Amino acid sequence: LLQSGQHSCLAGLKTLLLNVSRAVTRDVLITFSPTAGPSRLNTTEKGKAGKIHLPREIFRSLSSQTVSVVVTVLNIQQLGMFKEVNQTAQVLDNTVVGITVGESSISGLQDPVQLTFAHRQLPHGVTPQCVFWDLSKGHAGGWHSSGCVTQPGDKGTVCSCDHLTFFTLLLNPALDGSTAKAFMAVATAGCGVAMAFSIFTIAFCIFIRCRFRFEETVRINLGLHVNLVGSLFLLNLAFLLNSGLSGRTHPRTCRVLGGLTHYSLLCCFTWTALEGCQLYLLFVKVLGIYIHHYLAKLCLIGWGFPILVVGAAGVIGSYGEYSIQNMDHQVIAHLCWITSKHLLVHYITNCGYFGLIFLFNMAVFGVVTQKSCSLQGTGAVQGYRKPWKVALVAAGLFCLLGATWALAFLTYGISSMPVLYLFTILNSLQGIFIFIWLVLLYYPKTKETTASLSYIIRHDKTTTASQ
Repeated sequence: LLQSGQHSCLAGLKTLLLNVSRAVTRDVLITFSPTAGPSRLNTTEKGKAGKIHLPREIFRSLSSQTVSVVVTVLNIQQLGMFKEVNQTAQVLDNTVVGITVGESSISGLQDPVQLTFAHRQLPHGVTPQCVFWDLSKGHAGGWHSSGCVTQPGDKGTVCSCDHLTFFTLLLNPALDGSTAKAFMAVATAGCGVAMAFSIFTIAFCIFIRCRFRFEETVRINLGLHVNLVGSLFLLNLAFLLNSGLSGRTHPRTCRVLGGLTHYSLLCCFTWTALEGCQLYLLFVKVLGIYIHHYLAKLCLIGWGFPILVVGAAGVIGSYGEYSIQNMDHQVIAHLCWITSKHLLVHYITNCGYFGLIFLFNMAVFGVVTQKSCSLQGTGAVQGYRKPWKVALVAAGLFCLLGATWALAFLTYGISSMPVLYLFTILNSLQGIFIFIWLVLLYYPKTKETTASLSYIIRHDKTTTASQ
């Protein structure tokens, strides 16, 4: 800081330098305050500042006779330091305390260093957590709680850590028991509603496919919709079984249930991708190209590819009991899912896989929307000229392409509970949206729908031939 010449930043930095003998017979006690900085305990009134307790073990392990103890109090609001990307928790009083003894790194202490962060009674819904700045986390470092134990109190929180570095107290939005129960109730009810409308949708598609005569393109589309809705039904069923049986099942049964839930989720994502591919073929590529057993081959991909992924994840033992905890390390819920030791499997097979599908489907959605608007201008599709019908078709395509799943990427940390509720509700209503969309699209004006699709096919053939 001195070399950089940023004198305005020095207002947020206060340091205490002590020379302590290696043969110290008592623990060293220091106080610190965001306004007064660090000092010896006997120079500050008790109760108005935090306290640092350095055990004798630290000094006995040093080789030199006299060592320097440096305690630094930083105001990160003024300094603009120690901030993670997308950090949701707040730093208590914007205060970070750094402790160094001598010139060597100190870790693995049997008698931990104790920092008492003084504060008033914390607001409801906030949980304190003792953390330190880990330079190996992320690109520029981040907060980590390994090696630190949090002991919250009414007038202060005690942090017991087995090493020396820069410490602070994070105030995390807590997920209490009542909120967790409400969220699980919403999710359970939503799964029940989604399963009911999935059955209605499958029955409707089978009925109109048997009742009316469609062109092969429309029949393939209906088959795709049935498989997508079937995967949604399987996913909701797996979640209900998971939430009802997890925590009370045999470990082997839990592994099977976790694999089934993962398989259902991957099937849902895969059929969403196949819906996007079909839309791309309908509106971008030349139609009328015959593919032998086209729907059967799509089923082989939609239901077969996830088996390979789940089988590979099961071989390395990825499935088991997964506990959802709040910042107090209190277990909120048990699920049979990918275990905490194999979260990389979740990030690759779920987050990464869906991320690629989402980008592709949104590109297809943009192309389809642009082409539909151009067809509207030519007066081609007579049945969809009304604005509400255009909006309905767009909303249905949006659900078919899995756009509601993208909300899961916005649920970073517990502070995004409103987004979690919105994600749960919209995905629960996805089955209802698809059902209403298919009913209004295919019935009772089935002839109009078939004629419209036929015109699009002929239009695409003519345009491609001319090009």
